[in-house]
Amino acid sequence: MVLQEWVREGIVFDQCQRDGAYTGFMSDTNNPDSASTPAPEPENKARFNPEAEHQVRPVLRAIRAFPAQAGEQQVMGLADARQVSDRVVFTSPAFHQILGMMDGESSVGEIVAKVGGGLTDEILQDFVAQLDDAGLLEGPVFEGILKEMHKAFDSSDILPPGPSAAIADQIVAAKLGEDATDEKKAELGGEYLAKMFDEWIDEALKDAEDPSFEELPAAVIVPHIDYPRGWKNYASVWGRLRVVDRPDRVVILGTNHFGFSTGVCGCDKGYESPIGVSHADDELIGLLRGKLGDELFANRFDHEREHSVELQIPWVQHSLGADENGAYCKVFGALVHDPTVNQGQSYDGTGVDLDAFVTALREALDELGGTTLIVCSADLSHVGPAFGDETALAGEDEKVEAFRNKVIQHDQQMLELISKGSDEELITSMTWQQNPTRWCSIGNIVVGMRVTGAEQVRILSYVAAMDQQGLGMVSSAAAVVG
Repeated sequence: MVLQEWVREGIVFDQCQRDGAYTGFMSDTNNPDSASTPAPEPENKARFNPEAEHQVRPVLRAIRAFPAQAGEQQVMGLADARQVSDRVVFTSPAFHQILGMMDGESSVGEIVAKVGGGLTDEILQDFVAQLDDAGLLEGPVFEGILKEMHKAFDSSDILPPGPSAAIADQIVAAKLGEDATDEKKAELGGEYLAKMFDEWIDEALKDAEDPSFEELPAAVIVPHIDYPRGWKNYASVWGRLRVVDRPDRVVILGTNHFGFSTGVCGCDKGYESPIGVSHADDELIGLLRGKLGDELFANRFDHEREHSVELQIPWVQHSLGADENGAYCKVFGALVHDPTVNQGQSYDGTGVDLDAFVTALREALDELGGTTLIVCSADLSHVGPAFGDETALAGEDEKVEAFRNKVIQHDQQMLELISKGSDEELITSMTWQQNPTRWCSIGNIVVGMRVTGAEQVRILSYVAAMDQQGLGMVSSAAAVVG
């Protein structure tokens, strides 16, 4: 390692300044950013504090690394895997080898001595200072960011829109061009998004023999991938729900992509989208709190950055409509962990177990009466170099084609188990195979099947969406229970 390979000028900037590829809208990938992502110009650089123990012996938080471009130079971006901090650090790929050493066991000087190769105390100190300034180290900076996030979350009964607002803004911008002011986006976003939904529904169901359900189903399975890649499966389900009777409530089961919870994580708030506001089902929340205690909501802050529930909200509002008073269906959102880990119990034994949640939710719905629609907001396989696979996905190479076909074949085998209502066999198979294609939503699918007592699930459509570079492919399905 020569000295020139170490970048001394770590670059930090706000995530919200970046283009939509990393604002959460496309965040269903562990490595969402392409190598063409431009790194910004350096800002005022943070300074290393030799009196700060958390900098002297740094502990790196959970991060995601991705490639980026700074002029002609390839650099590495580092972002908060839990999306608590909105900031990103860009630096040399050479630093990748020392990230695992930042575990609090070694001081900056000791890390430098281990690495050698031209790395100096000053270079590493600069890098540590940038990480700390971005909230990517354990310490008071991160704790302050987390505290403010918790404070903001608890200050309102309604969660503001995230990715659904981003796509609505994009639609308005595409239609109005330079006239798409913030005021116009706020005014027209919901209307234009609803029109786009109708266009997708018309296209998805134009050849369907049954373009509508005859009655409200017990549950549906819908993707949570971004709308441009998943519209067909969204529309295949939500389009068929436009003529059914409105349920008394909607329970949306999502996936915890970024949060701290080790078990099922409930949300005690309603949700806003560009179309309107869906208030929380306080009665259901109260019953679940009584049955499971505050543990169900202890990590409610995980919902602040999570997209898998929020992306369903505008579809709920548009497809199921409002009542005579203009109110949309009440909602309850929960994030479900992976039941192939620790046999469905919480990962560390302190959170809410999957089966305990199933029992409590079933009992609570029985006590409430009325009608409920359960939405399993689920994506399936995540494959390709963006997710750690060596094989790229683009092209007609025999090896590449075989890899794609193997993924699709595995998806179909697992969907066959779901179609038969074989939730236990699904868990057993995925556990034995160690979830080879990284299905991310086994938990919420299983909960939906168990709460409804599903004996048969009808698969409506299946889509595997790949980026143009072939770095990642995410699959999803549309399905109905009952």
